[in-house]
Amino acid sequence: MPPEASEAGCHGGKAQMEEAARAAGKSEVLDQYAADYPKGPHDQPQSMCPAFGSLRVGLRMRRTATVLSGSACCVYGLTFTSHFYGARRTVGYVPFNSESLVTGKLFEDIRDSVHDLADPALYDAIVIINLCVPTASGVPLKLLPKQINGVRVIGIDVPGFGVPTHAEAKDVLAGAMLRYARGEAEKGPVQAPRITRANQRPTVTLLGEMFPADPMGIGALLEPMGLAAGPSVPTREWRELYAALDCVAVAAIHPFYTASIREFEAAGRPVVASAPVGRDGTADWLAAIGKAAGVAPERIAEAQNRALPLIGAALERARISGRITLSGYEGSELLVGRLLVESGADLRYVGTACPQTPWSEPDRAWLEARGVTVRYRASLEQDLEALDEHQPDLAIGTTPVVQKAKERAIPALYFTNLISARPLFGLAGAGSLATVVNAALGNKPRFDRMKDFFEGVGSGDTAGVWSKTPDPRPDFRAKYRRQLDALAKKRKAEEML
Repeated sequence: MPPEASEAGCHGGKAQMEEAARAAGKSEVLDQYAADYPKGPHDQPQSMCPAFGSLRVGLRMRRTATVLSGSACCVYGLTFTSHFYGARRTVGYVPFNSESLVTGKLFEDIRDSVHDLADPALYDAIVIINLCVPTASGVPLKLLPKQINGVRVIGIDVPGFGVPTHAEAKDVLAGAMLRYARGEAEKGPVQAPRITRANQRPTVTLLGEMFPADPMGIGALLEPMGLAAGPSVPTREWRELYAALDCVAVAAIHPFYTASIREFEAAGRPVVASAPVGRDGTADWLAAIGKAAGVAPERIAEAQNRALPLIGAALERARISGRITLSGYEGSELLVGRLLVESGADLRYVGTACPQTPWSEPDRAWLEARGVTVRYRASLEQDLEALDEHQPDLAIGTTPVVQKAKERAIPALYFTNLISARPLFGLAGAGSLATVVNAALGNKPRFDRMKDFFEGVGSGDTAGVWSKTPDPRPDFRAKYRRQLDALAKKRKAEEML
């Protein structure tokens, strides 16, 4: 292991960490991540630790043990976040120090922990996740046994300097599991799903996490074509991976699952872009799914004729009137944008932390044709610029966007908890946003009253009520700003050496 990896620690510069990882033999992994999850035009969006996405996928699966290998501070933060989001399972942790990292003892400790956990009565699979420092140090998870006592072992690297967002880290683990399951299925019979389909209709696998009711709504849309909704990937159980691969088509509901799509295409499964969102989106999606699954045109028309009038009527009953900006990091931002526009909203901007892929192209084209600015890999600064430019009646966004909007007396909704956690597709999705969005739009007078009430109490360094307002001392600020700029230039020059 290059000594600079251990010296950099988890707070080392990204360039230094990546250089160390490549020197330690991780170039192939990092090159694949760079191809699957391109960063541009800036480094990467502000986000929580990407490894949370992989951890979340592992913790939501039955009979799956998830183990982290990384700095203690990182592991603490990840476990805290996972339990904040409702995980009720133990997170494994293999600690290390400089000596065990440099000597290779950390890998031996990981291998020992896997052998200790590999009880087939308890687990179908064990997932080991390398965080930044073990990845930069070249801890070789690929040398772990592929299975122990019938328990599958899957090791993945999820460094913050290689995977841009936690949304894409979900795909890192989902893709690795699909690759393993596909290899098993190609070798012979595999275990049947715990819950089997009674009618055995051909299925469409749904790619991406979604509201629990959405698969049922999508299933109702598919029924006239003789199709059924299959498992959602990431799955909740290992054996569901086989059922996901055994489909007639894959619906890329969330368009950033590049590694997973690669496995489905290797299995010969066609992948369909976009989702059944709103009237237009549902019409186009049903046509695309029917074509991919080889459904007769008349049956596609039957499915459209059954669904579209109902969706259109629901959209008319749940109108939204107001100027809106939208941003988030879940991957469904463009789909939500389409639904807002079809509901009557004056949507000006959609920003997503996820990258542009072929599977979001129908949504991008549809939105831009209606005058909506779409920004992939949007940074916080770009989201705030949209807030300033468009002066919306409602801002839907990430926590800092919501905070900034409310400071300006603009009603705001947190995308993850209040928007993406609702049905979006088919008939159920058509009217799902209007209630919460219209309620937020109606709060504008309250914000104005609050702003008037607190007017004059100051902001920033002068927030509060003072008998004598503090002197901000701009000369001190300028002095320390020059020192910080010089330090930043020095670090940048060192990274380029």
